[in-house]
Amino acid sequence: MSILNVENVTHGFGARQILNNASFRLLKGEHIGLVGANGEGKSTFLNIITGKLAPDEGKIEWCRHITTGYLDQYSTLTKGKTIADVLRDAFAHYAELEQEMMALYDSMADCSDEEMAEAMEKVGEIQDILDYSGYYTIDAKISEYANGLGLGEIGLDRDVSELSGGQRAKVLLAKVLLENPMILILDEPTNFLDENHIAWLKNFLQNYENAFILVSHDIPFLNDVVNVIYHVENAVLTRYTGDYDNFQKMYELKKRQLEQAYEKQQKEIADLEDFIARNKARVATTNMAKSRQKKLDKMDKITLMSEKPKPNFSFQSARTPGRVVIECKDLVLGYGEPLTKPLNLKLECGQKVAIKGVNGLGKSTLLKTLLKLIPPVSGEVEHDQFVEVGYFEQEEEATSETALQTIWDEYPAMTNAEVRAALARCGLTTEHITSQMRVLSGGENAKVRLCRLMLKRINLLVLDEPTNHLDVDAKDELKSAIKDFKGTVLLVSHEPEFYHDVCDEIWNLEQWTTKIV
Repeated sequence: MSILNVENVTHGFGARQILNNASFRLLKGEHIGLVGANGEGKSTFLNIITGKLAPDEGKIEWCRHITTGYLDQYSTLTKGKTIADVLRDAFAHYAELEQEMMALYDSMADCSDEEMAEAMEKVGEIQDILDYSGYYTIDAKISEYANGLGLGEIGLDRDVSELSGGQRAKVLLAKVLLENPMILILDEPTNFLDENHIAWLKNFLQNYENAFILVSHDIPFLNDVVNVIYHVENAVLTRYTGDYDNFQKMYELKKRQLEQAYEKQQKEIADLEDFIARNKARVATTNMAKSRQKKLDKMDKITLMSEKPKPNFSFQSARTPGRVVIECKDLVLGYGEPLTKPLNLKLECGQKVAIKGVNGLGKSTLLKTLLKLIPPVSGEVEHDQFVEVGYFEQEEEATSETALQTIWDEYPAMTNAEVRAALARCGLTTEHITSQMRVLSGGENAKVRLCRLMLKRINLLVLDEPTNHLDVDAKDELKSAIKDFKGTVLLVSHEPEFYHDVCDEIWNLEQWTTKIV
């Protein structure tokens, strides 16, 4: 049974075409992965089907009484609410249904037989919905989901405004999952999850009986949970049955077949044009030339899709510092309250270190403390006198400035052409370069910030979750750039497959924390 039909949807922003005559169907129980390069329109498509954005053309039809849960990249939380308050909000709709059911019971005290039968039917429908949703076991479900995503150890009575970016993302994800919608729509849900909680979410989605649409650049995760892939490229949406690996094989096969057909047709066109040129002026062969011209005019010409610009990342090395780049003596992390035991660490020149640990233990806090951006609870941090830092923050507020202006503000001596060339190297088109940072996709935004970093001469590269939002090509290129960088690297990432063959040492914050993990 089809629960969502999208027919011939076309949408664009100005001259930029995002979707062209796109069609899509979602069947009951299907687990769909929506994939494509950064900026191809995945989030735009989700906004269209959820009604946040009206398409320029086309039709979207949901089946009746559908319930949807949508976790997008920009969901927010209200200050003043606790984690428990937010999670209970997942059942607000069911609480209203329960009140409606109680009102129906009250109305039965004084009604006709016909009204009684109608009321009983409605009560039965509501009761089935409440039973199916698990409404009567709310507290147990909240506890299960909160613990599965690591919220229990934070404390469900914590105000959501006090949480880190990763913790807020977990709260929003837990709320959407608790809603148990008929269609679950998740946009990059693993971005702020650590390995343990990605494994919990993977298990949840593998056993999810309802349908879901998932946008993710985490290929192992996609392979484990989806059975259909929709690929968006050059404004065209194409359906493939199977997981991501199967999609890649089929995509490459289609691409090769199209290239072969194109080459064959180009040879045929060249032969026809050559025959026409040689024979149209001769009386004896002019009719044959005209016949060839008609065939040429009627030919349905094959066009190859233009290749998307691929990023080319590299980091510029500053002068080599001393043997010890950063040294910590009895360092205790925290904001007021200590998060760790006293740490005595040395980061040596040329080392590449990955920092791991469940969210909330202070990975970002450790980076900021080591860089002297925030003070420690106690202890000392010493830098080599020649250290030059390049820092990629996990979160940075998107502004109304264009990508071009963002780079220019940092490097005013550069010419317009030089700034454009630098951004183009990062896989950004002219359209991206002149767009405001706040309208760019998460991946495009990250590429602008990486470009800003690439223009600085550094000997210490500090990256906090740099792969969030980046597509597969950009992740591979960033991995190569980190490998090739001659300086020292400190990296926080929730993707072991990204850092395992890049870093020569791993610091596990779980071994240093004062919290119970």
